[in-house]
Amino acid sequence: MNKMRRMLIAASLVTGLTLNIALAPSSAQQPEQAGTETLSRSRACRQVNGEVFARTELFFGLSKSDGSTISEEDFQDFVDREVTGRFPDGLTLLSGSGQFRDSNGTVVKEGSKLLILLYPFSKESSRAIQDIRAAYVTAFQQQSVLRVDEQSCVSF
Repeated sequence: MNKMRRMLIAASLVTGLTLNIALAPSSAQQPEQAGTETLSRSRACRQVNGEVFARTELFFGLSKSDGSTISEEDFQDFVDREVTGRFPDGLTLLSGSGQFRDSNGTVVKEGSKLLILLYPFSKESSRAIQDIRAAYVTAFQQQSVLRVDEQSCVSF
């Protein structure tokens, strides 16, 4: 079962993305339709033999306040130390470029990492994600780590 769960999480990223886009509510959705939309999503997920999982994206900046950059090796060490033990069933890590406006109003451009986690939701998993964010802020002198959460239907 554990091997199957790992395969589910690793293989479900593409399927989860596809279904999430296809099932996303329209911007014109009325508030009273929200409950119906959730029911429709759940039904659609069952029809593809899927499971509803939490999907969390964490956006990590790679620039430090002293002007230096977090190396690939240092970032991977962080993932190995802080993330893998908390989410051993799998994860996806993408490299990118990002920008944000800092507290002084300056637009800062920097390299970034996007960590994507798909998992059965629990209070413990949410707390583990908060711990990962706090560890990164402390370890690399960051202002914050952006967190985005949503539900996804995953199957393979």
